Amino acid sequence: LFLFQESMHAYAANVYTSVVEELMKGKQRKFIAVEQEFFRLWWDTVATDTHKQQVHQLLQEGRLEFVIGGQVMHDEAVTLIDDQILQLTEGHGFLYETFGVRPRFSWHVDPFGASATTPTLFALAGFNAHLISRIDYDLKADMQKNKKLQFVWRGSPSLSERQEIFTHVMDQYSYCTPSQIPFSNRSGFYWNGFATFPDPPKDGVYPNMSLPVTDTNIQQYAQTMVANIKERAAWFRTSDVLWPWGCDKQFFNASVQYSNMDLLLDYINKHSDEFGVTVRYATVGDYFQAVYSRNLTWEIRDFQDFIPYSTEPFQAWTGFYTSRSTLKGIARRASSLLYAGESFFTQYVRKHPAGSICKCGALKQLQSLRWAVSEVQHHDGITGTESPKVKDMYMSNLMYGMFNVKKLMASIIFDINNVKKNGEVYSSVYSEESEMPDVDQYVVVYNPLAWNITTFVTVSVSHSAVSVYDEVGQSVPAQVQSSVESSSTYDLYILAAVSGLSYRKYKVKPLNGLQSAFIGRSVKYKRKDLTRADQESQQLLPVVNNCYQVLFDLNTNLMHSITERETNQTVQLTQEFLEYHVNGDVMKGPISDNYLFAPNASAVPVSKAVGLEVVAGSLMTEIRQYFYSNVTTQDYIHAVYTRMYTVPEGYDGKFLCHRIEQEYSVGPLEFNREAVLRTSTNLNTRQLLYTDSNGYQIQKRPFKAYVNNTVARNYYPMVQTAYIEDDTTRLMLLAERAHGVSSQGNGQVEVMLHRRLWNNLQWDLNYDLTLNDSSVVRPVIWLILGTKAVTNTLYRTSGLALEHRPVVMFGAFSGDKPKLPRQLQQNSVHRSPVTVPPNLHLQILSIPGWQYNSNHAEQVHSIHMGKQKQGDADFSRVLLRVRHLYEVGEDPVLSQPVVVNLKSLLTGLGPVTAVEERSLTGTWDVNTLKRWKWKSAQYPSKGFSNITGTSENCIVTVHPKEIRTFFVYFQGQ
Repeated sequence: LFLFQESMHAYAANVYTSVVEELMKGKQRKFIAVEQEFFRLWWDTVATDTHKQQVHQLLQEGRLEFVIGGQVMHDEAVTLIDDQILQLTEGHGFLYETFGVRPRFSWHVDPFGASATTPTLFALAGFNAHLISRIDYDLKADMQKNKKLQFVWRGSPSLSERQEIFTHVMDQYSYCTPSQIPFSNRSGFYWNGFATFPDPPKDGVYPNMSLPVTDTNIQQYAQTMVANIKERAAWFRTSDVLWPWGCDKQFFNASVQYSNMDLLLDYINKHSDEFGVTVRYATVGDYFQAVYSRNLTWEIRDFQDFIPYSTEPFQAWTGFYTSRSTLKGIARRASSLLYAGESFFTQYVRKHPAGSICKCGALKQLQSLRWAVSEVQHHDGITGTESPKVKDMYMSNLMYGMFNVKKLMASIIFDINNVKKNGEVYSSVYSEESEMPDVDQYVVVYNPLAWNITTFVTVSVSHSAVSVYDEVGQSVPAQVQSSVESSSTYDLYILAAVSGLSYRKYKVKPLNGLQSAFIGRSVKYKRKDLTRADQESQQLLPVVNNCYQVLFDLNTNLMHSITERETNQTVQLTQEFLEYHVNGDVMKGPISDNYLFAPNASAVPVSKAVGLEVVAGSLMTEIRQYFYSNVTTQDYIHAVYTRMYTVPEGYDGKFLCHRIEQEYSVGPLEFNREAVLRTSTNLNTRQLLYTDSNGYQIQKRPFKAYVNNTVARNYYPMVQTAYIEDDTTRLMLLAERAHGVSSQGNGQVEVMLHRRLWNNLQWDLNYDLTLNDSSVVRPVIWLILGTKAVTNTLYRTSGLALEHRPVVMFGAFSGDKPKLPRQLQQNSVHRSPVTVPPNLHLQILSIPGWQYNSNHAEQVHSIHMGKQKQGDADFSRVLLRVRHLYEVGEDPVLSQPVVVNLKSLLTGLGPVTAVEERSLTGTWDVNTLKRWKWKSAQYPSKGFSNITGTSENCIVTVHPKEIRTFFVYFQGQ
C-alpha cells in the first residue's frame, strides 16, 4: 500500500534476495512478483549472477510468476489510459527482453475501485484473466453471498466479446492472509513479523513475529487455516480456493515464512481425509488454470465499473480524486511532454540520420521521463495518498525527466537549424516558464497531435509594443495585455496554426512596427456584495464571439447565462465557489483524509463579494472574477479567468470558437476545507451525470440516495471529461488533470478543485497522511455548450487538444539569416509528416529502443543461449499505436470504421518496408496471441479468442474504440 522510498528500496532488495534463495530450497515452493519498478531495482543493483541464473530457472519451472508485469500496480480512478498503457509497456518490454516471458494474469488487488477500462487493456495485452479486490463493501457482501464474485467482464461496449476477460473479485478477506488467529495475539500467519527497514534488527528478531509452528500448536494452526478455507469456499462456484499468503511488506524474511508454511501444508495434506481439504503452493496462473479447466458457464458483466469505492457506511474513498491537485497536474503535464518528445525524437532519427545528437543519450533522456511518468501512476502516487516525502520524490523525478526532454527537444531544434545549414544560431533555448528577454526572439511551437491545430500560445513579454512574424516575414495575429500574474509583465497571445507533428517558428520583435499586436484593454467593475445584490434592476454585460454570447450580471459580477448562437439556445448558468467543511477529529465522527471524503453537511458558499475585470481585445476577451470573503477584505480567496476567442478570417477557428476556457486560482485553503466550483444551470438533467473512464469511454452516473454519506458516495473521478444534459442541450467540461466531480442537484455539476485537511487518526499520523496541502492550485477547465450532435463532434478532439497543448520553446538567434526561397520555407514547415482523420488518435509514435527479437521462438532461444544483445538500443523499430475515439453508434459519421494505409500515413518519415501488428504492449505478434475463451451464457463453446486479424499490405481498418499497435520498419535500416 505504501511507497516509502528509503525503506522500500531496502525492503524490496531484501524480499527478492530472500525469496529467490528460499525458492531454490524446496521444489514445491512458489511466489508471484508484481511491480517491475522494484524487481528491476533489485535486478540491476542487488542481484548477483547466481541470483540471476536462479530467476531464469524458477521462471522456466513456473515457480516464480510475474503477474501484471507493469512498472507499478496503477491506480484505476484518476489515471489516463495513455499512462496506464505506458507503464504496462515499460514493464512488459523489460520482462520480454530479459526473460522472454509475457504476463498472462492481473493482480489488481489494491487500487481504490475498479475501472471498466482496465479489463479492456488487460485483454488487449493478452491476459487470460483479471483479478480485483476493492469494490463497495455492500456490493461485495451481496456478490459473495450469491457466489457471483467471478464473471466474464465486457469492459467496452464497442469491443464487447472480442476483448472480454474473466474477472475474479477477492472475497471479504481481500489479498492478505488472516492476521488474527484465536490462539495467539501476534501476527497470525506471518512468522516474519513486522518489516522494519532501512534498519533491520541485527539478531533477526522482528517485532510481532508469530509463534513458530511446533508439534504442540500445529493442530491449532491447521484447524484455523482449514476453517478459513472452508468459509471462503462457500462463496465460490468451484472447489478451488485462492488463499493469498502474504500482504503489504511481507516475505522480507522468506526463510522463516517458508519453513513454517512447509510444515503446515504438509500436515494438512497428511490429514486431508480428516480436514476435507488439500493444499498446495500455487501462482495466480495455477489458480486460474484450475478454474478454467472446470469448464463452467459464467455470467457476463457489461461495461459498468466498480467506482466509487466505500469500505464502510461513512468511508467513501472519493477524496483521492482531488488530493494533491498539483501533483496530479504535473503528472499530466509530464505525460504530455513525453508524448511530444517521443514523436519529435522519432522524426529526428528518421529524417536526420546524420544528425549530431547522440541517439543513445537522447533515449536515456526520454527514458528518465518514461520511468517518472510510469511510477507516478502507482495507486499511492497520482492518487495523492502518499506522505509529503514520497510526493516530493515523485515530483523531483517528474521535474528531472521533464528537464531532460525539454533539453533534448531544444537540442534537436538547435541541430536542425544549425548555422552550417542556414545561418541561424540559437544562443539559448529557454523553457516555457521563463520570461523573454528584450531581443529579437523566436518562439518555437511544436504540435504533438496528428491533426492540424489552430490555437493560442501565451508568452510573457516585458513590453506591450510588440509585433509577431512567421518564418517568411508575414505578420501573425497576436494580442498583448496586462498579465494576471504580475504587474510588470504582459501576456502575449499568438495565434498559432501548426500542422500535425510539426513545428512553427514565430519571431517576436519588441518595437512599434507597422503591424503591432492588438492591445487588450481593461475595464474594472465595482466589487459587488452578494448578500445585498439588488435583484430589481438587472444589468447584464454581454461578451460575444462567433459561437457564444455570455452574459454577466453586474449586480453580482457572476455569470448569468450562455447563448449558443447557431441554435440560439440560451442556458441560464451561474458559477460559485463553495466549501465542504469536514471533521478531522476521530472522537467526533467520520473524518476526511487523503483517501476519504466525509462532509459534515452540504457545501457552503465561500465568498460574500465578487470583483470583476474585463480585458477586451480583437482576438480575445478575458473575464477576471475575484472572490472575496467580504466586501472590504484586501486579498481574494479564489479567482476565475474566463477566455473567449475570436478567430480572424482565413484561420480555422471551429475549435477555438467553441470553447470557453477557464483557469482557476484556488487556495491556500483553511484547514479541513474542500473547495468546489459549482456550475448551476436550468437544464433539466434529472441529476444524471456522465464522466469519463480514464479518458477512454464515458460512464453514466445516476444520482443514488444512500442511508448515510450520500454526498460523498455520489462523487466520481473526472479524468478528462464530464457532462450534464437535457433532451436537447449538453454542457461539457474538459480537464487537464483529474478531479472529483458530482451532480448534487438537478442541472448542477460541481468539480472539487482542492483539499486541505488535518486529522488525528493514529494510522494517518504514523504515515504522515494528513494532507496539510497549503498550496495554491491553478487548474484549467474548458466548457463546451451545444446540441448533443455538435458537442459529440467537438469534445474528443478538444479534450486531446487540452491534454496535448503545443510545446512552446524560446530561442534567441544571432547571425545573419539568409532568406530561403519562399517555396522551400513553406514546405519545410507546413507539410505534416503524419496526419490522421478526426476520429482517430495517434496514441504513440516512438522509438522504444528494445533489443528483443519480435520472433518469439528466436527471442526465447537467444535468452536460453545467453545471447541477449548487450550494448546499443535498437533505433530501427518504431512503435505506432492508433486509437479510434468513438463508440459504435455514437455519431453517424465519426463512429464509422477508418481505413488507414500505414505506408502512406508514415510516408513523411520515409519508405516503410515492414509492418507487424502487435499486442497492446508490443510483446505478442497478434497472429500468435491466443487468449482463453471462457464459456458464457451467450457463447457456450470454450476455446481461444483471437485479437482482430491483422492487415494485408499495410492497409488496416480501425473499428470503433479499437486500440491497434504496430512495429514499423523503414528502408535503409
